Amino acid sequence: MSRRKICKQMLAWKEESNRKTALLIEGQRRVGKSTVVEEFARNEYESYILVDFYSASPATKKLFDDLSDLNYIFLQLQLTYHKSLMDRKSCIIFDEVQLCPKARSAIKALVKDGRYDYIETGSLISIHRNITLAFKHRSFTDNDIYSRLLSDKLQANLGYIYENMIAQTLATNGYELYYHTFLNEKSKHNYEVDFLIADHNKICPIELTYSHGQGAWAFPADNL
Repeated sequence: MSRRKICKQMLAWKEESNRKTALLIEGQRRVGKSTVVEEFARNEYESYILVDFYSASPATKKLFDDLSDLNYIFLQLQLTYHKSLMDRKSCIIFDEVQLCPKARSAIKALVKDGRYDYIETGSLISIHRNITLAFKHRSFTDNDIYSRLLSDKLQANLGYIYENMIAQTLATNGYELYYHTFLNEKSKHNYEVDFLIADHNKICPIELTYSHGQGAWAFPADNL
């Protein structure tokens, strides 16, 4: 799906939702979801805040533990990201929202508040199953903008599913997720190590291999 068509669907959501729904964009990691969403927010709103849950501080994530004072949450987000929010003219983006389940659960209350628009990006194929109540328009719940927005073969990409299962497991156990890319001088192709995690004073590379019909394996990349 071209960037122009993606933005067209997002604009249709903005015009029709009237702050009564949130928008969830699902796709593989590092395929451009965040870039497209941030460009859209920059062009279509007076201001926006992008909360990247891969790098968000524990204090930011903890904001969503208690929803009794939304004014406090909005104030802290503005102070943290040095952005001002304007009623009915601003957008809040939750990037890689699957890494902060409390923020994902908070969407219903945030949407109900009605002050801002909300766009989420996620890398888990079933993420929208857990927040359907935040959406009123069925057409957007089942639309391609969820499961095939940036990957037309998403539903058949089992390697992608396994990769996100590993990412979710590592994140749940407190690991910060990183990856590494490098150029092969002979082939001139870029390659990457799927995950880099820190274990005390060691850096542990992890690579995922998937073979159709045989399963998936994750193992230290230095054993390749």
